[in-house]
Amino acid sequence: MSDSTKMLTALVRLRGALQETALPLDVPGADEQRAALTEMVDQLEDYMIPRLMTIDAPLLTVVGGSTGAGKSTLVNSVVGRRVTEPGVLRPTTRSPVLVHNPDDAHWFGQDRILPDLERTQRATGDPEALQLVASETVPAGLAVLDAPDIDSVEERNRTLAAQLLAAADLWLFVTSAARYADQVPWEFLKQAAERSTAVAIVLDRTTPDAVETVSAHLARMLASRGLKDSPLFVVTEGTVDDDGLLPASAVKDIRGWLESLAADADARAAVVKQTLEGAIRSVSSRAYAVADASQEQVSATNALRDDVEASYARALEAINVATADGTLLRGEVLARWQEFVGTGELLRSLESRVGRVRDRVVGAIKGKPQQAERVTVAVESGLETLLLEHAEAAAERAVASWRSTAQGKSLAATGTADLGRASREFRREAERAVREWQQDVLDMVRTEGADKRGTARFLAFGVNGLSVALMVIVFAHTAGVTGAEAGIAGGSAVIGQKLLEAVFGDQAVRSLAERARRDLNRRVEALMDIERRRFTDLVDGLGVDPTAPDKIRQAARRVTDERFATRERHGGDHSA
Repeated sequence: MSDSTKMLTALVRLRGALQETALPLDVPGADEQRAALTEMVDQLEDYMIPRLMTIDAPLLTVVGGSTGAGKSTLVNSVVGRRVTEPGVLRPTTRSPVLVHNPDDAHWFGQDRILPDLERTQRATGDPEALQLVASETVPAGLAVLDAPDIDSVEERNRTLAAQLLAAADLWLFVTSAARYADQVPWEFLKQAAERSTAVAIVLDRTTPDAVETVSAHLARMLASRGLKDSPLFVVTEGTVDDDGLLPASAVKDIRGWLESLAADADARAAVVKQTLEGAIRSVSSRAYAVADASQEQVSATNALRDDVEASYARALEAINVATADGTLLRGEVLARWQEFVGTGELLRSLESRVGRVRDRVVGAIKGKPQQAERVTVAVESGLETLLLEHAEAAAERAVASWRSTAQGKSLAATGTADLGRASREFRREAERAVREWQQDVLDMVRTEGADKRGTARFLAFGVNGLSVALMVIVFAHTAGVTGAEAGIAGGSAVIGQKLLEAVFGDQAVRSLAERARRDLNRRVEALMDIERRRFTDLVDGLGVDPTAPDKIRQAARRVTDERFATRERHGGDHSA
C-alpha cells in the first residue's frame, strides 16, 4: 500500500471518528470545540481527503480578504476578463466563483473539492453553489477562486469564506492600505502560519505615496507572525476600465508569479505539499482537544444519569421499606382489616399458649366477603398513594440536581413542562399495577388452595379473605414499626400469618409471602423505571458516545504515525 493510500485511509478514519462525535452539552469550552470540530471535518472533506485522492489536480488559489479590499476586481484583472461581479452593495451575497483552464474542467466536479457546494455555470446569489468559469487566460494547472469577505456582516458569508480558505492549496490574501492592520485578517493569517499554509499577500488599493511606508510596516507584521517568507505584492490605487479591470501593469507581478507556478510542476507540488502536510499536522494535533471535549461530555452525561439513578433508587428503597415495615397497616387499611378479623379479640387470644394460637385465630374471624373486599380497596388506595408520593419526590429531586448545573438546566428545559413531577400517566399506571398485583396474589392463593377448596377453613375465609391476609403479612415483612404501632401492625401481621397457616401450613405461607413480595417489587421497579426513563431518554437522546474520545485519539495517533513514517521513508524534514 502506498504512502498516500495509507494516509488517506487514516484521514478517512479520523473524519469518521470526528463526524460521529457529539458535543451537545453546554460544558465550559464546548462552543469553541464545536466550532473546531466542524472546521476540521469540513477541511478533511473539502481539502485533505480530495487533495490526497487527486494529488495531480490544478493548484487551487483562493483569493480572500476583507470587505472592500478589491478581491473581485483583482481576480478579474489577473484573469484578464470579467469573470466575477464586484459587490456594489455590502454585504454582497453571491456564489463563490472558481476560474480554471478549460482543459482542467474535469478536476472540479462534485466529488473533487467542496463537495457540499452545488456546481453551476452561471452567476447566482446562492452561497450554497460554486460557479465554475472556464477561461483560456488561466494557465493549465492553476485555478483561482474568488471567496466572500472574511469579515462580512453576514455570518453565512464569513463561514463560507473560512471554509473556502481551508480548502485552498494557496491563499492569495488581499488587504488594503486602510484595512491591513485589522484584527480579523490577522486571525486568518495566524491560522495559516500555524498550519504552514502557503500564503501570498496582496496590498491592494494603495496610493503611490503610501506604498513604501505601508508595505514596510506590513512586511514587519508578517515577519513577526511567522509569515516572513510569504510573497508580498502591492497594487496601487488605479482607475478601472469599462470592463471593471485594472491596468495590466498593475497586476503583472501577481499574474507572472501565478503563471510561473502553473508552469513549474515541481513548484506547484511543493506548494501543495507544504499546505497539505501542514493541514494534516494541524488536524491530527487539534483532534486531541476535541477528544478531551468529548470526554467532558461523556463525564457530564454520566453525572446527569447518575443523579437520576440515585434519585429513583432512593425512591425504590423508600417504597420497599414502607411496604414492608407496617407503614401501610395504618389508617384506612388497619380499620378495614380490624373489621374483617376483629383484631381486639384476637390480640387478647394471642396471650394464650402458642400451640393454640392458630385455632383461636381461626375461630375468632368475624369478617364477611364484602369486608375482605373493603380491605382490598383500602390496600389499593394506600399503595397507590405511596407510589405517587415517592414518584413525585424522585422527579423533584432529579430535576433539582439537573438544574444545579448549566448543562443539566439546559437539558431539563428540553423535556416536558412537568418533568419535575410524576408523569401524567403515572397515577393510572400505578392503579393498574396495584390491581394486577392484587389479582396475582388472588391467583397465588387460588392455585395454592386448589386441593383445599372443599375444606371448612378454606370455605370459611374464601379466596378474597385469604388474599388480604397474605397482603397484610407482606406489608409487615420486616416488623420495623415501634411502640404502640408495633402492637397493632405487628399483631395484625401475626393474625394474617396464623390465618394462612391454618389453611396452607407454615412453609407454604412463607413461600407465598416471598413470591408476593418479589412480584410487588418487580412491578414497582417497572413503574419507576418508566418514570426514570423520562430523564435518561433525554440524556441518551444527546447522542454522546462514551467510546468517542478513544476513537478520536486512536484515529489521530494513526494519522501522526503515518505522517512520521512517510517522513522517515523519504528522509524528510523532522522539524514539523
